[in-house]
Amino acid sequence: MKVLITGITGFAGSHLADYALARGGVQVFGTARWRSPSQNIEQIVDKITVIDADLRDASSVDSLVVDIKPDWIFHLAAQSYVVSSWKVPSETITTNIVGTVNVFEAVRRAKYSPRMLVACSSEEYGFVKPEEIPITEENALRPLSPYGVSKVGQDLLSYQYFKSYGTDVVRTRAFNHTGPRRGRVFVCSDFAIQIVEAQNGLRPYVSVGNVDAVRDFADVRDVVRAYWLALEKGEAGEVYNICTGKGYSIREVLAKLMAVSGADVEVRQDPKRLRPSDVPLLIGDNAKFSGRTGWHPEIPFEQTLSDIFDYWRQRI
Repeated sequence: MKVLITGITGFAGSHLADYALARGGVQVFGTARWRSPSQNIEQIVDKITVIDADLRDASSVDSLVVDIKPDWIFHLAAQSYVVSSWKVPSETITTNIVGTVNVFEAVRRAKYSPRMLVACSSEEYGFVKPEEIPITEENALRPLSPYGVSKVGQDLLSYQYFKSYGTDVVRTRAFNHTGPRRGRVFVCSDFAIQIVEAQNGLRPYVSVGNVDAVRDFADVRDVVRAYWLALEKGEAGEVYNICTGKGYSIREVLAKLMAVSGADVEVRQDPKRLRPSDVPLLIGDNAKFSGRTGWHPEIPFEQTLSDIFDYWRQRI
């Protein structure tokens, strides 16, 4: 079986490539932009085929699909950092929405029908009322960032292509996921890096933003297993939450990382780290997906945080 992962050098993409190879009998292809860092796939670079491609360029996507003819496509490539989406909203919209259109159009023009997964996001839900927790797939979409809006666009485009052309696509709305290789700017990695630096005398305190926000964190290794199951067992045209059903405040995340590290570092809030608008509460309901696929998260959050801390301690 041939699998194409857009954004294979990214956080989730690299873990999905690991998972696909471990299953055996899978040829793994992936896209990366020419300037993308490749450290996430160093351990498997000789086992996969990486193709330089900018998904915003329709012709390069057409060539990619025709040349590979993958059986499954996991569309993960995106501008995925919420904070950056306020700084570069047009780039976020173009990369995430136009890139998705180009993938769908390439498949349609190639006149064949691979199974496709489009990795959407819990950020689509945005402003959630307390009585709507835990969040089901039927919840209203009220995005609070350009990133969230871009993911709504990907989500609804997927539904539109399914209804208009019969595209065999499954949508997933993954809630926060983290683990080793998560980028430095994301909260768990950011805290781990700052703690390691403080322990080594490189900074006097840990700088934080809004620590009252509550998020549903899953381990990326559980999430990529869910992505695979979504194409094995998911229903075309449907959308599924990928989440644990348990929420942690950012304050709790920091406290757990402090406990993992054995550190007692001063914490200061930095107004520059506060967002123009923040989603206060995101806790999902995974009953629809679990009922369809049998998936449940397996890696405890404390283990995830320990693995993140070890990852950064080895690199700083």
